Amino acid sequence: MDFPLENRFEVADLRQRVERMGDSVDESGEYGDHRWNPGHPRLQDLWKLNIRAAAVLIPVVDHPDEATVILTKRTEALRNHSGQVAFPGGRIDDTDPTPEFAALRETEEEIGIRPDQVDVIGRMPDYISGSGYRIAPIIGVVRPGFVLDVNEEEVDAVFEVPLSFLMDPRNQAQGSREWNGLEWKYYDMPYKGQRIWGVTAGIIRAFYERFYA
Repeated sequence: MDFPLENRFEVADLRQRVERMGDSVDESGEYGDHRWNPGHPRLQDLWKLNIRAAAVLIPVVDHPDEATVILTKRTEALRNHSGQVAFPGGRIDDTDPTPEFAALRETEEEIGIRPDQVDVIGRMPDYISGSGYRIAPIIGVVRPGFVLDVNEEEVDAVFEVPLSFLMDPRNQAQGSREWNGLEWKYYDMPYKGQRIWGVTAGIIRAFYERFYA
């Protein structure tokens, strides 16, 4: 289906794209770091471990002119992925009934956006990270006018990025670094002094492939 170019980055258009694709909870590992690193020894060892379940919210803000996506920068004090740009989210607790519940709970705990301010419209296939997580990316529409209440122990900064920027493949550069003497590839998307890379950029790339490519 072709979408009008003039409104393809508005929330109404995104809703149509998500509805057309449908939800998927496929556990075959359709998306993940292995897509960019096929056969990497780091990932071969990963499958032998108990992969931990996590959920993140992809919070799309319904601005009237153009949708944006909320991202956070984690504090340097955190044990995992310190200082990195991330979606709000975290581990799925045993008391969380669904990944959607976990993503909304973590979002409220981290940046103060309440579940009643978010309209969950879909779910991406799980994303397998090289750090040992099976991440459920939950897509939620956030109404403008929210007031942030940032947990400063976990979050150093909160910012919005235009959906049009994130969905432009020209902004989705692939980088690499050395890991135990071997090359490790990832996506890298610098934006106004913030470095969106690694798992977060990988989920954004998967979002692009699924809904906008």
